[in-house]
Amino acid sequence: MKTRDRILQTSLRLFNECGEPRITTNHIADEMDISPGNLYYHFRNKDEIISLLFQQFERRMDAALRAPERRVPDMEDMWLYLHLVFENVWEYRFLYRDLDNILGRNKKLRTHFRRILERKVSTAATICTGLKDAGIMDATAEEIAALARNIAVVATYWLNFQSIRASGAPQGGDSDNLALGVYQVLSLVAPFLRGEARQLLQKLSRDYLA
Repeated sequence: MKTRDRILQTSLRLFNECGEPRITTNHIADEMDISPGNLYYHFRNKDEIISLLFQQFERRMDAALRAPERRVPDMEDMWLYLHLVFENVWEYRFLYRDLDNILGRNKKLRTHFRRILERKVSTAATICTGLKDAGIMDATAEEIAALARNIAVVATYWLNFQSIRASGAPQGGDSDNLALGVYQVLSLVAPFLRGEARQLLQKLSRDYLA
């Protein structure tokens, strides 16, 4: 692996484990057993590393937020959408844990993250509209719009919610909390579903609580 890629990989791991504000370029260099000068040859500062990691995150989110184009969405699409979104949240969790600070320092990242939020809402609404058109979901256009926004809110702030809520109390790992996040979103969708679709969602929900 090239040194530049190793720097990105190590930075992502340290940011996720310790929190981005606590990690300096010297910490990254020490972890890799390279000189700070070697690191600065590839990246001028920590914000440049964060920008490259954000580009990786954005590409993965772009792939995760693609709704079916040539067929009517079904409940499996809703499950896959949520699974991929929360998986990416976990993979780049340092962004979500310190979201306001990171976006406040970089207007470009703030603009790009706003686009991701809009895509989260749009994709959720597209899937829900497809479920309605297929007779699987019973909801008005206004209810679908509100539901799509709620899905985006939970997906974006779930890690912080769980972290604050469980502060000082025994808790499972963050990956377990993300599974609960998927369950929470599915519970928002459940009241609008009919028949077999609701039964399938209940089964998927139980899998996340297992």
